[in-house]
Parts: sequence; structure tokens; C-alpha cells
Amino acid sequence: MKLVVGLGNPDREYRDTYHNIGFNAVDILAARLDAPAFAYDKKSNAELADVALGGKVLLCKPQTYMNLSGDSVGYLSRYYKIDMRDIIVLYDDIDIAKGVVRARLDGSAGTHNGMRDIVSKLGGTGFARVRIGTGFKPNYMSLADYVLSHFSSGERDLLKAACEAACDFTEKWIKGEDWQELTVTVAR
Repeated sequence: MKLVVGLGNPDREYRDTYHNIGFNAVDILAARLDAPAFAYDKKSNAELADVALGGKVLLCKPQTYMNLSGDSVGYLSRYYKIDMRDIIVLYDDIDIAKGVVRARLDGSAGTHNGMRDIVSKLGGTGFARVRIGTGFKPNYMSLADYVLSHFSSGERDLLKAACEAACDFTEKWIKGEDWQELTVTVAR
């Protein structure tokens, strides 16, 4: 079994914010894979959908709020006995320009609190990650205000294209296709 996790915040007010770009990407992946509708699972405190693609794939959107994402991921990895190498996390990254997507099989949590919590709850960094660039925080904004701000209608197409690229990487990972580290810049 493989676990694909998109990071975000559960409330409607956070929809279309930079911090919810992981949720957006997993929604696109679910549509591509003809997954059933996401259903809330109380034990993991996550919305889940499963599909078969060369084996069972569990799609997950933690409902814990970003900074506690590891609670859902840790629970699911223990309950289903999912090896860390069979987990991939899609999430926003303010240290990468908008329209740039980077995928790696391992690495640090960087400045992302949701990833820090996942690393802590899994006890290591040996899981894949796809970082979707949301651009650099303007000097006049706090980090929290920036990541929770809504992206403009003009950015919508660029960020959707970045999510599509993130899904391309994720599908390759699910299928076991060989990649170590990939970076792509979508058209602006």
C-alpha cells in the first residue's frame, strides 16, 4: 500500500490559499485516478479515498490543521503498516518560486511546520515529497498571513499547472518509475 498525502487546512475559509495547495493537488490526482469521493475517517482525523493503481493507494487530506499533520500521517502509517518509503507528501513551499515544483525521495522538513510534524511523528525523513512553489513572502507580511492569503485569480492557472506537474511526479512515484530528484517550471 502507498499513502499519498496532500497538506492543507480543513475549513472552507482556507480554500484557495497558498497553504492548501497540497489539498488542491491531491484533489486533482483523485480526479485523474477516478477515485471515489473523499470520506472522513474519525480515527485518523483525515479525509480518505483509495484507488487501485498497481496496488492499493490511499489518498489523504489530514483534517488536523497544518501544524499537526503528522497525527494523521503517523496514525495511518502505523494502522496500515505503511513503510516510510511508501509515503509521499505534496505541499506548499514559500522557498520556491511560484510555478516551480520539486520532487525528492528524502530530505529535511525545511521551514514547513506541517512537514516538521510529519517528520517528528514518523521518526524520520525517508519519505518522498513534492514541494509546490507558492513564492516568497513579501517583507510587509507575516509568514502566517502570507501562507493563509488567497491566491489571485491571475495566479490560479499557474498554480493549477504546478499542481498538475506535482501529480505527474506522484503518478510516476506510485507506479515505481525511477526518479531521484526532479524540478520543473511550468509556463508562466
